[in-house]
Amino acid sequence: MYSIADRQELTKRDMVSLTIEAPQIARKIVPGQFVVVRVNETGERVPLTVAYKDVAAGTITIIFQVVGKSTAMLASLGVGDAIKDLCGPLGAPGTFDKVGTVVGIGGGSGIAVLHHLLLGHRDAGNRVLGIIGAREKDLLILVDEMLGVCDKLMITTDDGSWGMHGKVTDAFKALVERQVHVDLVIAVGPLVMMRSVTEMTRIYRIPTEVSLNPIMVDGTGMCGGCRCTVGGKTKFACVDGPHFDAFEVDFDELIKRNQMYGRDERTSLLTSITAQ
Repeated sequence: MYSIADRQELTKRDMVSLTIEAPQIARKIVPGQFVVVRVNETGERVPLTVAYKDVAAGTITIIFQVVGKSTAMLASLGVGDAIKDLCGPLGAPGTFDKVGTVVGIGGGSGIAVLHHLLLGHRDAGNRVLGIIGAREKDLLILVDEMLGVCDKLMITTDDGSWGMHGKVTDAFKALVERQVHVDLVIAVGPLVMMRSVTEMTRIYRIPTEVSLNPIMVDGTGMCGGCRCTVGGKTKFACVDGPHFDAFEVDFDELIKRNQMYGRDERTSLLTSITAQ
């Protein structure tokens, strides 16, 4: 059992942060890796990327949005409650070399993943610039944390309620047009957003990495649920990734696959709410 040390509601749209006591995982996990959570004996396995860790306190923090029954169950837990199973670290660790200027672009819950990755790039000696966006101000997360890790942070909102009125791609275009030299782009967020970023960075010929979060079940490559096409070959995001060269990812295929269980997730969540 893994006790919950802290719980925070980050937005009005069911974005939740849980800090969990897991000293062994905290000691070993590196930016970009994830854990698989099982709330109770009958719960399904849910893969969640670690946003940050505190080795001294022996904790890891996961941030997620409630989209189905399992994440709703996880969000219902409070401080002092415990999670049945927590497996990790899983996935290939990120690669952090000193390349120069790294631009991190994040949206939604992907900002939590991006934050941990940018910590790795900052510690490698890179200049770190951040661009984060959401539909509106109240949906942005980890702004203070991103300000702490980035040399400069740009914020965008679709409705103009905070920062630049527009998309994260608009902010990136403005950055490049100011002749800011960029050596590497890291994009984490909704698949459509990462595809848009990749289409732009391909034009500018800037190396780009994405963190893929397709459907995962066992987290060990056995089930094949997270398969994706990268460089014309089948890869499994949970063991081969979740980090890939963005220019080699077949985003159109991945987006279609990710939509397969959307209706089932909504039905499961509605059923669980009705049963309460």
